[in-house]
Amino acid sequence: MNASQMKFGTAQPLKRREDVRFLTGQGRYVADLIPAGALHAVFLRSDYPHGEIAALDLSAAREVPGVNLVLAAADLEAMGVTIGMKGDQIDTRGGGLGAAPERPVLAKDRVRFVGEAIAVVVADTLAAARDAIDLISIEINVHEVALRLMPEEPTIHPEAPQNLAFDYVIGDEASVAAAFAKSAHVLEVEVVHNRVTAAPMEPRAAFAEWSEGRLHLCVNGQGVWTQRNELSRMLNLPRAQVRVTNPDVGGGFGMKAMTYPEYVVIAAAARALQRPVAWVSTRAEAMLTDNAGRDLVAKAEIGFDASHKITGYRVNLVSNLGAYNSQFGQAIQTELFSKVLTGIYDVPVASLAAIGVYTNSVPIDAYRGAGRPEAILTIERVMDEAARHLGVDPVTLRQKNAIRSFPYMTMADESIDGGDFAGILDAAVAHADIAGYAARAAASKAAGRLRGLGIASYIEAILGDSHEIARLVLDEDGGATLYVGTQSNGQGHESVFSRMVAEATGIDQAMVRIVEGDSDRIAKGGGTGGSRSVTVQGTATRATVLSMVAGFEAFLAEEWGVDGVSFDDLRFGAPGTNLRLTLAEAAALARAKGRQDLIDRSERIQLDGRSFPNGVHITEVEIDPETGGLTIDRYSVMDDFGVLVAPNLVEGQVHGGIAQGFGQAVTEWLVQDEGGQVVTGSFMDYGMPRADDLPMIRFAERGIPTRSNPLGMKGCGEAGTVGALAAISNAVRDALAPLGVTEVAMPFTPTRIWTWIEEARA
Repeated sequence: MNASQMKFGTAQPLKRREDVRFLTGQGRYVADLIPAGALHAVFLRSDYPHGEIAALDLSAAREVPGVNLVLAAADLEAMGVTIGMKGDQIDTRGGGLGAAPERPVLAKDRVRFVGEAIAVVVADTLAAARDAIDLISIEINVHEVALRLMPEEPTIHPEAPQNLAFDYVIGDEASVAAAFAKSAHVLEVEVVHNRVTAAPMEPRAAFAEWSEGRLHLCVNGQGVWTQRNELSRMLNLPRAQVRVTNPDVGGGFGMKAMTYPEYVVIAAAARALQRPVAWVSTRAEAMLTDNAGRDLVAKAEIGFDASHKITGYRVNLVSNLGAYNSQFGQAIQTELFSKVLTGIYDVPVASLAAIGVYTNSVPIDAYRGAGRPEAILTIERVMDEAARHLGVDPVTLRQKNAIRSFPYMTMADESIDGGDFAGILDAAVAHADIAGYAARAAASKAAGRLRGLGIASYIEAILGDSHEIARLVLDEDGGATLYVGTQSNGQGHESVFSRMVAEATGIDQAMVRIVEGDSDRIAKGGGTGGSRSVTVQGTATRATVLSMVAGFEAFLAEEWGVDGVSFDDLRFGAPGTNLRLTLAEAAALARAKGRQDLIDRSERIQLDGRSFPNGVHITEVEIDPETGGLTIDRYSVMDDFGVLVAPNLVEGQVHGGIAQGFGQAVTEWLVQDEGGQVVTGSFMDYGMPRADDLPMIRFAERGIPTRSNPLGMKGCGEAGTVGALAAISNAVRDALAPLGVTEVAMPFTPTRIWTWIEEARA
């Protein structure tokens, strides 16, 4: 059998088998697995956004009954812990890398954001630890805060004068300026991207245990190797002495992909005490300490010639990095922005100039597809304003400028291998019934409401780590175990990967077991993020199955004494004979012959390039001008995800992404006051989207296989959010335009909308 003949990932609905345990309360999350007798950690956190630690007295806390350990930064250093966390740096305009201030796992000498960990108490019970925290005496000489998105004083880090983290540029700025000088029309738009938090269903949590000279950290992450490598480095342990596991994880969104201070601290405590130590974040802690997202301002300019073809595009981006460099979000946010900067449009010249600024807030990082939603929101807001300015239909303007010739090289020198951007836009317009919009708008007007139509064409660049590994072991009971390098955060990996193996091998899907999230059992992996999981892991799984089948074909040819053994119709056979074996039967024969190499195969693959899922979101909103209340009345989406494995799971991913996009666009905003205090620190203040906020979403797919991987898949995990922000923003702008409202900014809360309306009326 050759690769093209393998049945691998058919586009049929898939019932999620993991849902049985989730819906019956049998999920196994970190908090469910904490060992009996484990100690509990509680962190003393800064009440101030910026200040010098003048005095810190831990003695009273150490005397509390049940307290086993109290640590500050100096104590960790005395224990041999490297307290500085890894911080991402990015190329700068003048060459070299941006600033690299140290982020200690416990504040050393100075605090730089509200919620920064200063000390930890480890006690027999959570109550005892909390009692001891209250007895810690601390004096902080308060400094001024830096909160604005611009280089300013007071400086947070000596290594970064005026709080400038980096100054990055991509593209030909001179050519763009020359193109604008010759353009018939140039339009400028400022797009504000509000700060949001991931708010996963399961807050961050971990426990650490030390046994027989080895450390085990169980954490609800998005992969185990980043955690293992950082624990190895910071605790000065060989990697072989560190095991990291991920059990069931209740949502990650990129926020759980990196190491956090708490994990290092409890690991050091477990090693020192030779006892398990657990920490489970409260929701209030999460609001203060989870890496957040967005929080940037984009000033975009676009030029057109007299026939309304784009002549050039440039964006000046100012991004809030928070108090420290994040582990890898800085580069993701800025570089991915550049990869999809120009959307689906054929732009002759473009440039992105970006600076990162440190402020007194939690570290900003990548999640919900950081970089891509911001870039698409920016270009689609500009295109919508351009259509209004030029007096042309927004669909027509998009069609006129859509990329039509492939492969197409992006400004980031990556190749989009194919697609049909114009055709999908046409299909989306029909799918959304834009022809009937005028009648719906008239009905809204008769009811005293404002109606707006929002269109957003989007593209995203997916991949993350281009490498992945899969290991397939044929078990003695006739089943199989697949070891994967990705990590489910609720996406349905167990169901998808088990069906892939079942379809390709003939093994009953119920007997295909999936192992993930264990650095002892899986040699290496790229984890989950960037919509990479099914595309990259599926390719690795396919390569492993093909390798295993090829090995058995050669083995059986020798055993049977015939040539031409092949695996057809899920059976091994030879031409001109009645010899037939299933894979399980062949495995039994190989096992009897001592050929373990045949029944335990592993392959590591590397994809050559990214894939580019794309599509069109179209929504209609209604606004009550007397209250500012906003309703999403209709929502439809047309996507190109290439080859689909499980359409119902894909649709679920899109629905979830749209709900997240709605949240940022309409209800969510992580806000600090002028003193640097977070004022949206709970779900009483932070507006999470709810089921009744959204209409039924009409989903359609028009897949065009990619050539960037042998499965033809393009990824889908973040696509819903990438398109939703721009579609909803454009719809709100369209609804308010007749009243003279010229600028809108997320989130579109009733108070803000009502204020814009009243100001326009005045």
